[in-house]
Amino acid sequence: MIAIEYHADLKEVQSDATLAALLSPEMQHAPFDRLAWWQGLADHCGLEPLLAVARDGDAAAVLPLQRAGGQLSGLANWYSFRLRPVSSPGSDVAGLLTALARDLARRAPRVTLSGLPQEDGSADLTEAAFRKAGWVALREACDTNHVLHLAGRSYDEYLAGRPGPLRTTLKRKTSKVETRILNHFDDEVWADYEDIYAESWKPSEGSPDFLRAFARAEGEAGRLRLGVAHAEGRAVAAQMWTVERGTAFIHKLAHREEAKPLSPGTVLSAALFRQVIDEDKVTLVDFGTGNDGYKRDWMEEVRPRYRLEMLRPEAPGNWPFLAKRALKRLAAGGNHG
Repeated sequence: MIAIEYHADLKEVQSDATLAALLSPEMQHAPFDRLAWWQGLADHCGLEPLLAVARDGDAAAVLPLQRAGGQLSGLANWYSFRLRPVSSPGSDVAGLLTALARDLARRAPRVTLSGLPQEDGSADLTEAAFRKAGWVALREACDTNHVLHLAGRSYDEYLAGRPGPLRTTLKRKTSKVETRILNHFDDEVWADYEDIYAESWKPSEGSPDFLRAFARAEGEAGRLRLGVAHAEGRAVAAQMWTVERGTAFIHKLAHREEAKPLSPGTVLSAALFRQVIDEDKVTLVDFGTGNDGYKRDWMEEVRPRYRLEMLRPEAPGNWPFLAKRALKRLAAGGNHG
Protein backbone atom coordinates (compact mmCIF):
# COMPACT_ATOMS: atom_id res chain seq x y z
CA MET A 1 0.00 0.00 0.00
CA ILE A 2 1.62 3.28 -1.12
CA ALA A 3 1.09 6.28 1.16
CA ILE A 4 1.56 9.87 -0.08
CA GLU A 5 2.61 12.80 2.11
CA TYR A 6 3.77 16.39 1.64
CA HIS A 7 6.21 18.42 3.70
CA ALA A 8 6.39 22.21 3.58
CA ASP A 9 8.39 22.26 6.81
CA LEU A 10 11.76 20.61 6.14
CA LYS A 11 12.41 20.29 9.87
CA GLU A 12 9.66 17.67 9.86
CA VAL A 13 11.70 15.75 7.31
CA GLN A 14 14.84 16.05 9.43
CA SER A 15 13.04 14.42 12.38
CA ASP A 16 11.80 11.53 10.18
CA ALA A 17 14.51 8.87 10.53
CA THR A 18 13.82 7.19 7.16
CA LEU A 19 13.77 10.40 5.13
CA ALA A 20 16.65 12.02 7.01
CA ALA A 21 18.81 8.97 6.29
CA LEU A 22 17.75 8.80 2.62
CA LEU A 23 18.54 12.51 2.06
CA SER A 24 21.86 12.52 3.95
CA PRO A 25 25.42 12.77 2.54
CA GLU A 26 25.93 9.11 3.41
CA MET A 27 23.21 8.12 0.92
CA GLN A 28 23.26 10.99 -1.60
CA HIS A 29 26.66 11.71 -3.08
CA ALA A 30 25.83 15.05 -4.72
CA PRO A 31 24.70 18.13 -2.79
CA PHE A 32 21.66 18.75 -5.02
CA ASP A 33 19.88 15.58 -3.80
CA ARG A 34 20.17 16.37 -0.11
CA LEU A 35 17.93 17.85 2.53
CA ALA A 36 20.59 20.38 3.57
CA TRP A 37 20.68 21.80 0.02
CA TRP A 38 16.91 22.22 -0.10
CA GLN A 39 16.89 23.73 3.38
CA GLY A 40 19.48 26.27 2.22
CA LEU A 41 17.32 27.20 -0.78
CA ALA A 42 14.39 27.75 1.58
CA ASP A 43 16.40 29.70 4.17
CA HIS A 44 18.42 31.95 1.86
CA CYS A 45 16.75 32.04 -1.56
CA GLY A 46 13.13 32.61 -0.66
CA LEU A 47 11.84 29.33 -2.13
CA GLU A 48 8.77 27.66 -0.64
CA PRO A 49 9.55 23.93 -0.49
CA LEU A 50 7.01 21.16 -0.79
CA LEU A 51 8.63 17.74 -0.64
CA ALA A 52 6.27 15.17 -2.16
CA VAL A 53 6.91 11.73 -0.70
CA ALA A 54 5.59 8.28 -1.68
CA ARG A 55 6.19 5.43 0.78
CA ASP A 56 5.69 1.71 0.61
CA GLY A 57 6.90 0.25 3.88
CA ASP A 58 10.56 1.23 4.27
CA ALA A 59 10.86 2.27 0.62
CA ALA A 60 10.42 5.93 -0.26
CA ALA A 61 10.60 8.23 -3.28
CA VAL A 62 10.96 11.99 -2.87
CA LEU A 63 10.16 14.59 -5.50
CA PRO A 64 11.56 17.98 -4.39
CA LEU A 65 9.03 20.66 -5.35
CA GLN A 66 8.42 24.33 -4.63
CA ARG A 67 5.22 26.36 -4.67
CA ALA A 68 5.07 29.59 -6.65
CA GLY A 69 1.97 31.43 -7.83
CA GLY A 70 -0.36 28.48 -7.45
CA GLN A 71 1.90 26.25 -9.55
CA LEU A 72 4.39 23.57 -8.59
CA SER A 73 7.92 23.41 -9.95
CA GLY A 74 11.18 21.71 -9.03
CA LEU A 75 12.93 22.77 -5.84
CA ALA A 76 16.01 24.19 -7.53
CA ASN A 77 17.49 27.44 -8.78
CA TRP A 78 20.59 28.75 -10.59
CA TYR A 79 22.92 27.13 -8.01
CA SER A 80 21.53 23.64 -8.72
CA PHE A 81 23.38 21.56 -11.32
CA ARG A 82 20.31 19.33 -11.72
CA LEU A 83 17.03 18.18 -10.22
CA ARG A 84 15.76 14.61 -9.97
CA PRO A 85 13.59 12.31 -7.84
CA VAL A 86 15.43 10.64 -4.98
CA SER A 87 14.50 7.09 -3.97
CA SER A 88 15.51 4.28 -1.64
CA PRO A 89 17.91 1.74 -3.16
CA GLY A 90 16.10 -1.28 -4.56
CA SER A 91 12.64 0.32 -4.39
CA ASP A 92 9.99 0.23 -7.12
CA VAL A 93 10.73 3.79 -8.16
CA ALA A 94 8.39 3.73 -11.15
CA GLY A 95 5.48 2.56 -9.00
CA LEU A 96 6.18 5.07 -6.24
CA LEU A 97 6.52 8.00 -8.67
CA THR A 98 3.36 7.04 -10.55
CA ALA A 99 1.38 6.98 -7.29
CA LEU A 100 2.87 10.34 -6.40
CA ALA A 101 2.02 11.83 -9.80
CA ARG A 102 -1.56 10.55 -9.49
CA ASP A 103 -1.96 12.23 -6.10
CA LEU A 104 -0.36 15.48 -7.29
CA ALA A 105 -3.33 15.98 -9.62
CA ARG A 106 -5.27 17.04 -6.52
CA ARG A 107 -2.63 19.68 -5.71
CA ALA A 108 -1.97 21.47 -8.98
CA PRO A 109 -3.09 21.35 -12.62
CA ARG A 110 0.47 21.94 -13.83
CA VAL A 111 3.91 20.81 -12.65
CA THR A 112 7.17 22.01 -14.22
CA LEU A 113 10.48 20.25 -13.61
CA SER A 114 13.65 21.74 -15.11
CA GLY A 115 17.19 20.39 -15.08
CA LEU A 116 16.37 16.67 -15.22
CA PRO A 117 19.30 14.45 -16.22
CA GLN A 118 18.94 11.47 -18.51
CA GLU A 119 22.33 9.78 -18.06
CA ASP A 120 20.81 8.07 -14.99
CA GLY A 121 17.37 7.64 -16.59
CA SER A 122 15.66 10.29 -14.40
CA ALA A 123 14.01 12.19 -17.28
CA ASP A 124 12.51 9.04 -18.85
CA LEU A 125 11.42 7.66 -15.48
CA THR A 126 9.69 10.88 -14.41
CA GLU A 127 8.00 11.45 -17.76
CA ALA A 128 6.68 7.86 -17.87
CA ALA A 129 5.34 8.08 -14.30
CA PHE A 130 3.38 11.27 -14.97
CA ARG A 131 2.01 9.98 -18.29
CA LYS A 132 0.87 6.76 -16.62
CA ALA A 133 -0.89 8.86 -13.97
CA GLY A 134 -2.91 10.71 -16.63
CA TRP A 135 -0.85 13.85 -17.19
CA VAL A 136 0.12 15.29 -20.56
CA ALA A 137 3.92 15.47 -20.38
CA LEU A 138 5.88 17.76 -22.70
CA ARG A 139 9.64 17.38 -22.76
CA GLU A 140 12.37 19.58 -24.19
CA ALA A 141 16.08 20.12 -23.73
CA CYS A 142 16.59 23.20 -21.54
CA ASP A 143 20.29 23.28 -20.64
CA THR A 144 23.65 21.57 -21.01
CA ASN A 145 26.00 20.01 -18.48
CA HIS A 146 29.73 19.84 -19.22
CA VAL A 147 31.65 16.96 -17.64
CA LEU A 148 35.05 15.29 -17.78
CA HIS A 149 35.62 11.56 -17.31
CA LEU A 150 39.28 11.06 -16.36
CA ALA A 151 39.42 7.37 -17.30
CA GLY A 152 42.52 6.84 -15.16
CA ARG A 153 44.55 9.78 -16.52
CA SER A 154 46.93 11.77 -14.37
CA TYR A 155 46.77 15.58 -14.47
CA ASP A 156 49.74 15.77 -16.88
CA GLU A 157 48.13 13.22 -19.20
CA TYR A 158 44.84 15.11 -19.08
CA LEU A 159 46.58 18.46 -19.73
CA ALA A 160 48.37 17.04 -22.78
CA GLY A 161 44.95 16.62 -24.40
CA ARG A 162 43.82 20.22 -23.84
CA PRO A 163 43.67 22.73 -26.72
CA GLY A 164 47.00 24.25 -27.73
CA PRO A 165 46.07 27.85 -26.86
CA LEU A 166 45.10 26.82 -23.31
CA ARG A 167 48.40 25.00 -22.76
CA THR A 168 50.33 27.96 -24.20
CA THR A 169 48.53 30.35 -21.83
CA LEU A 170 49.42 28.18 -18.86
CA LYS A 171 53.11 28.03 -19.89
CA ARG A 172 53.30 31.80 -20.23
CA LYS A 173 51.22 32.90 -17.24
CA THR A 174 51.60 30.32 -14.45
CA SER A 175 54.78 31.88 -13.03
CA LYS A 176 53.10 35.29 -12.79
CA VAL A 177 50.27 34.14 -10.51
CA GLU A 178 50.51 32.51 -7.09
CA THR A 179 47.75 29.99 -6.27
CA ARG A 180 46.53 28.60 -2.97
CA ILE A 181 43.93 25.87 -2.38
CA LEU A 182 42.19 25.36 0.97
CA ASN A 183 40.06 22.38 1.99
CA HIS A 184 38.41 24.36 4.79
CA PHE A 185 36.34 27.53 4.92
CA ASP A 186 38.30 30.73 5.57
CA ASP A 187 36.54 34.04 6.23
CA GLU A 188 39.34 36.16 4.71
CA VAL A 189 39.56 34.08 1.54
CA TRP A 190 35.79 34.12 1.22
CA ALA A 191 35.79 37.90 1.59
CA ASP A 192 38.35 37.97 -1.25
CA TYR A 193 36.04 35.78 -3.35
CA GLU A 194 33.07 38.12 -2.79
CA ASP A 195 35.21 41.16 -3.59
CA ILE A 196 36.55 39.55 -6.79
CA TYR A 197 33.09 38.43 -7.85
CA ALA A 198 31.78 41.98 -7.46
CA GLU A 199 34.50 43.18 -9.89
CA SER A 200 34.17 40.30 -12.35
CA TRP A 201 32.26 39.92 -15.61
CA LYS A 202 29.62 37.87 -13.79
CA PRO A 203 26.08 39.10 -13.04
CA SER A 204 25.35 40.00 -9.42
CA GLU A 205 25.35 36.99 -7.08
CA GLY A 206 21.81 35.68 -6.59
CA SER A 207 22.15 34.80 -2.92
CA PRO A 208 25.58 35.39 -1.32
CA ASP A 209 24.24 34.11 2.02
CA PHE A 210 23.26 30.76 0.50
CA LEU A 211 26.65 30.28 -1.13
CA ARG A 212 28.57 31.28 2.01
CA ALA A 213 26.53 28.93 4.21
CA PHE A 214 26.98 26.09 1.71
CA ALA A 215 30.75 26.68 1.46
CA ARG A 216 31.08 26.78 5.25
CA ALA A 217 29.17 23.50 5.66
CA GLU A 218 31.17 21.79 2.90
CA GLY A 219 34.37 23.00 4.56
CA GLU A 220 33.32 21.47 7.88
CA ALA A 221 32.63 18.19 6.08
CA GLY A 222 36.05 18.25 4.35
CA ARG A 223 34.52 18.44 0.88
CA LEU A 224 35.40 22.08 0.05
CA ARG A 225 38.22 23.07 -2.32
CA LEU A 226 38.49 26.87 -2.12
CA GLY A 227 41.05 28.32 -4.51
CA VAL A 228 42.47 31.83 -4.65
CA ALA A 229 45.07 33.38 -6.97
CA HIS A 230 47.27 36.35 -6.07
CA ALA A 231 49.27 38.68 -8.29
CA GLU A 232 51.62 41.19 -6.68
CA GLY A 233 50.07 40.44 -3.29
CA ARG A 234 46.47 41.06 -4.36
CA ALA A 235 43.75 38.40 -4.73
CA VAL A 236 42.74 38.46 -8.40
CA ALA A 237 40.80 35.20 -8.92
CA ALA A 238 38.83 32.79 -6.74
CA GLN A 239 36.98 29.54 -7.28
CA MET A 240 34.77 27.26 -5.22
CA TRP A 241 34.77 23.52 -5.90
CA THR A 242 33.57 20.59 -3.82
CA VAL A 243 34.79 17.00 -3.94
CA GLU A 244 33.08 13.81 -2.84
CA ARG A 245 32.89 10.14 -3.74
CA GLY A 246 35.09 10.49 -6.81
CA THR A 247 33.41 13.59 -8.28
CA ALA A 248 34.58 17.21 -8.28
CA PHE A 249 31.83 19.83 -8.69
CA ILE A 250 32.87 23.28 -9.99
CA HIS A 251 30.39 25.66 -8.38
CA LYS A 252 31.70 29.20 -8.78
CA LEU A 253 34.60 31.00 -10.39
CA ALA A 254 35.48 34.65 -10.86
CA HIS A 255 38.43 36.92 -11.65
CA ARG A 256 38.99 40.66 -11.61
CA GLU A 257 38.57 42.15 -15.08
CA GLU A 258 41.65 44.36 -14.60
CA ALA A 259 43.77 41.21 -14.05
CA LYS A 260 42.59 39.53 -17.25
CA PRO A 261 45.98 39.94 -19.05
CA LEU A 262 47.48 37.62 -16.39
CA SER A 263 44.85 34.89 -17.06
CA PRO A 264 44.53 34.26 -13.29
CA GLY A 265 41.30 32.28 -13.71
CA THR A 266 42.94 29.87 -16.14
CA VAL A 267 46.00 29.41 -13.92
CA LEU A 268 43.80 28.84 -10.84
CA SER A 269 41.59 26.36 -12.71
CA ALA A 270 44.70 24.39 -13.69
CA ALA A 271 45.85 24.27 -10.05
CA LEU A 272 42.45 22.99 -8.95
CA PHE A 273 42.32 20.39 -11.72
CA ARG A 274 45.76 19.17 -10.62
CA GLN A 275 44.53 19.00 -7.01
CA VAL A 276 41.35 17.03 -7.68
CA ILE A 277 42.93 14.69 -10.26
CA ASP A 278 46.30 13.87 -8.66
CA GLU A 279 45.52 14.39 -4.95
CA ASP A 280 41.78 13.75 -4.56
CA LYS A 281 41.83 11.05 -7.28
CA VAL A 282 38.43 11.96 -8.73
CA THR A 283 37.09 10.06 -11.73
CA LEU A 284 34.63 12.75 -12.85
CA VAL A 285 34.65 16.57 -12.95
CA ASP A 286 31.25 18.27 -13.28
CA PHE A 287 31.25 21.87 -14.52
CA GLY A 288 27.53 22.41 -13.91
CA THR A 289 25.14 23.94 -16.41
CA GLY A 290 25.53 26.60 -19.07
CA ASN A 291 27.23 26.51 -22.45
CA ASP A 292 30.04 28.98 -21.73
CA GLY A 293 32.84 28.68 -24.26
CA TYR A 294 35.60 28.35 -21.67
CA LYS A 295 34.02 25.13 -20.34
CA ARG A 296 34.75 23.40 -23.64
CA ASP A 297 38.49 24.01 -23.15
CA TRP A 298 38.46 21.94 -19.96
CA MET A 299 35.64 19.44 -20.45
CA GLU A 300 35.18 16.63 -22.96
CA GLU A 301 31.50 15.63 -22.79
CA VAL A 302 28.21 17.53 -22.94
CA ARG A 303 25.08 16.05 -21.39
CA PRO A 304 21.58 17.50 -21.92
CA ARG A 305 19.30 18.69 -19.14
CA TYR A 306 15.56 18.44 -19.77
CA ARG A 307 12.45 20.36 -18.82
CA LEU A 308 9.22 18.45 -18.28
CA GLU A 309 5.98 20.39 -18.41
CA MET A 310 3.18 18.25 -16.98
CA LEU A 311 -0.45 19.33 -17.47
CA ARG A 312 -3.79 17.87 -16.40
CA PRO A 313 -5.89 17.59 -19.57
CA GLU A 314 -9.14 18.05 -17.60
CA ALA A 315 -8.07 21.43 -16.12
CA PRO A 316 -9.74 24.29 -18.11
CA GLY A 317 -6.75 26.57 -17.53
CA ASN A 318 -4.60 24.18 -19.56
CA TRP A 319 -6.95 23.94 -22.57
CA PRO A 320 -5.66 26.99 -24.52
CA PHE A 321 -2.08 25.74 -24.15
CA LEU A 322 -3.00 22.19 -25.21
CA ALA A 323 -5.10 23.46 -28.14
CA LYS A 324 -2.21 25.60 -29.37
CA ARG A 325 0.12 22.62 -29.15
CA ALA A 326 -2.33 20.41 -31.06
CA LEU A 327 -2.59 23.03 -33.84
CA LYS A 328 1.20 23.24 -34.07
CA ARG A 329 1.45 19.48 -34.43
CA LEU A 330 -1.25 19.50 -37.11
CA ALA A 331 0.59 22.23 -39.02
CA ALA A 332 3.89 20.37 -38.73
CA GLY A 333 2.21 17.19 -39.99
CA GLY A 334 0.71 19.08 -42.94
CA ASN A 335 4.11 20.52 -43.87
CA HIS A 336 5.67 17.06 -43.87
CA GLY A 337 2.91 15.76 -46.14
